[in-house]
Amino acid sequence: MTGPLVPFREIVLKVHSRCDLACDHCYIYEHADQSWRTRPKTISDEAVSWAARRLAEHASAHALDSMSVILHGGEPLLAGPARLRRVCEELSAALNGIAELDLRIHTNGVQLSPRYLDLFDEFDVKVGISLDGDRTANDRHRRFANGRTSHPLVLGAVELLRQERYRHLDLGLLCTIDIENDPHAVLDALVELEPPLIDFLLPHATWDDPPPRPDGSETAYADWLLKVYDRWQELGGPVPVRLFSSVLSTLSGGPSLTESLGLAPTDLVVVETDGQLEQVDSLKSAYDGAAATGFNVFSHSFDDVAAHPGVRARQLGLAGVSETCRRCPVVRSCGGGLYTHRYRSANDFDNPSVYCRDLEALVRGIETRAPVHPAVADRAELVDAQQDLTRTLLAGLHADLDGRGGARWDEAWDLAGVLEASEEGAAGLDHVLAHPYTRTWLLEALGGLRADRPGAVEEALRLPDYLAAAAVRSGLGLTVRADYRDGRLHLPTLGELRVGREGEHGTVALRPAGDGFVVRRDGGDGEWRVLDGVDSPGWSPVRRLGRDGAPRFALDDLDPYRDCFGAPALPRLGKAAAEEWEAGLAEAWELLVREAPEHAAAAAGSLTTLTPLTAGQHAERPHGYGTVGLTSTDDAKQLALELLGGFRRTTLRALLDVTDLYASDGTWTYRPRWQEEAVPFSRLLAETHERVALSALDPCFMDGIDEALGMMGSAAEPTVGGRQFIAALKAEVKETQDKWAE
Repeated sequence: MTGPLVPFREIVLKVHSRCDLACDHCYIYEHADQSWRTRPKTISDEAVSWAARRLAEHASAHALDSMSVILHGGEPLLAGPARLRRVCEELSAALNGIAELDLRIHTNGVQLSPRYLDLFDEFDVKVGISLDGDRTANDRHRRFANGRTSHPLVLGAVELLRQERYRHLDLGLLCTIDIENDPHAVLDALVELEPPLIDFLLPHATWDDPPPRPDGSETAYADWLLKVYDRWQELGGPVPVRLFSSVLSTLSGGPSLTESLGLAPTDLVVVETDGQLEQVDSLKSAYDGAAATGFNVFSHSFDDVAAHPGVRARQLGLAGVSETCRRCPVVRSCGGGLYTHRYRSANDFDNPSVYCRDLEALVRGIETRAPVHPAVADRAELVDAQQDLTRTLLAGLHADLDGRGGARWDEAWDLAGVLEASEEGAAGLDHVLAHPYTRTWLLEALGGLRADRPGAVEEALRLPDYLAAAAVRSGLGLTVRADYRDGRLHLPTLGELRVGREGEHGTVALRPAGDGFVVRRDGGDGEWRVLDGVDSPGWSPVRRLGRDGAPRFALDDLDPYRDCFGAPALPRLGKAAAEEWEAGLAEAWELLVREAPEHAAAAAGSLTTLTPLTAGQHAERPHGYGTVGLTSTDDAKQLALELLGGFRRTTLRALLDVTDLYASDGTWTYRPRWQEEAVPFSRLLAETHERVALSALDPCFMDGIDEALGMMGSAAEPTVGGRQFIAALKAEVKETQDKWAE
């Protein structure tokens, strides 16, 4: 199997093939491939020119906005300033007007001096330096051929790069791991130099030539790295560490940040000093000729290399790792490890990494130490996170309008600032923003603006209605303006007032009065006195339920954005129908409190709004936290199941709004016992989460739950937060099983 052609974005250009150090762990000189012996020491003018031409050709063909070129060796500084200037000039000229050029150089630092750094400053060449830690650690491998230490010279190079005039060129430090070194001493020595980044590298090894393990431990490298991680955390994470950042990113559902981990396709090609085009350098550790493609810059394009079977095999993502890795729960983070480290002569690269146990232990170790979004375990934090999200969306709507809302929007935005300036006003605004259907309005308005839909600006201009409701709730005595449409003024969370004929639009002024407020239509030809929560001619308030100990939920059958569930919303209920709903809710709530008290307490503390629905199918739309749509009123158990199931769905939706519980959804599928077909992880999690709660009311929902939780526990998709969420589900199941066993 081969993967799709992926354009190269990173080119390693070998400008010199020899080195001034004799590092005994170097993959170029000390490992299987010895092709360096037959290559010219310095890249020729012709090879540089052709490499630059191929670079521009590739960027143009694939419309790349930028390309990175890493000047490499051997030791690239041995090429000398004149040769390096020629390289920089050729590459810059070739890409001028086609793509941005990101130039970098990786060096051991021994030769680094101001004359090099002045050149690099001229062409904005970023500099990465190899340093294995303190002097003891660095001297273990990085010495001159006569055994002399290189450490003082490397420290001098680092200090030179730290000078203010060169600091902007500093890429950071590359440290090759040796588990014989003291992990704390290594990290402390590197952190003391204040680099912008530390990159820890596992020494190159294969199954044929495995890494040294002095104590025989399968997790020796993970153990060493976790000691570094703990020390790094103890110090407050003063310097980014790419390896740790990558694992933390993938554990949170994000991408890998390094080639050595994760499932992202390779996008790197190497140009040798003789113009040969090769695969990634580390393959030289596998066997002689492993990196070769048979192509060169003089006769072949980068696309020729990208189509090479060896390259395309590394662009398959999950399909490109071994069967063992595809079934492993940590594969999203480790990605099967570096391709080179999978090599075994018996079956090439179709193996887990030779560091497999280390990678698994490292990922699991960081997972147990990684922070989790507090909303995963704390409903109060979830409410706060949802409120922050709504405010962020409102700010985004303001930014996207970019003046298109005119004076009416500006007036409303100023009113929002007035409300925010006082405790009472901010509380009123918070109440309205926390209304679940405020989120639906915001998302509809934002989507309309971004899709340039007709009427999108008018939809955004419902903001004055929300602010008017907030002003009424604040009790500040402000007189504010709001808009009525089709003869009706809708005040979210409060109710709806008929102020004109059908099809009529206009503006009204609202001012507080006693236990309610007064509405006057612009022009002075209509005035209404409204008592909060009391029906009156033309005024339909949002009803509050709460008979016989049930919480005082809002029964919202008025909000224009309430029709966002899997069944259509009912129109405004008559008085008798509303009373039936209240009676049905009281009976269902009594059952819920009796059979599932913890779930009832959670719902009472989080739900705010119920909306009556009719039977039938409907496309769901997003809404905020705290609402449930219900269809049943005459069957207490069915209503309790609907209420609890709806609460679980809205809770999971809200949690997924603010944090990732899984990644790579759909890559694997699962068939729980209650399904006839396999489903993606997202659906397995949602259905299991709901059924765990429903099982507290009816044990039939327990069927298949343990099996489903086992599937999720061994799955690769969950993030660190997702695993904590699954652990909480398991604890819930244990409590319910104990209940039904009594």
